[in-house]
Amino acid sequence: MFPTEFEITLPKGYIDSDGNLHRKGTMRLSTAIDEISPLRDPRVKANPAYATIIILARVITCLGALSEVTPAIVENFFSEDLNYLQDFYRQINGLEPATPPVLDSQPPVSDSRFLEEVGNVKTPQN
Repeated sequence: MFPTEFEITLPKGYIDSDGNLHRKGTMRLSTAIDEISPLRDPRVKANPAYATIIILARVITCLGALSEVTPAIVENFFSEDLNYLQDFYRQINGLEPATPPVLDSQPPVSDSRFLEEVGNVKTPQN
């Protein structure tokens, strides 16, 4: 059998409304429904980048003392933590790197840009 859950440690951590810091947690492998289900969500229809928020909320099984990780919690992660989680998600699920190689004719893609939808990177428009 292969591992389906992996330990995570956020670089900065999530600070809840009581001021508690949550850094260590667990992320599980994604299933097909984890990537398909968000596409029906009106927040994703309005902003495709929001799929990342919903997917991460589904696959993070615990974070510190939190009993549940919701999209509202993921929305409040620091950018560095979100970037870490996106990269970790892609790594454990065997997906290609979030940032494609830079070609001479293509301007570099900023690390701070979000995924437009799972598997596609939002690139600058010429």
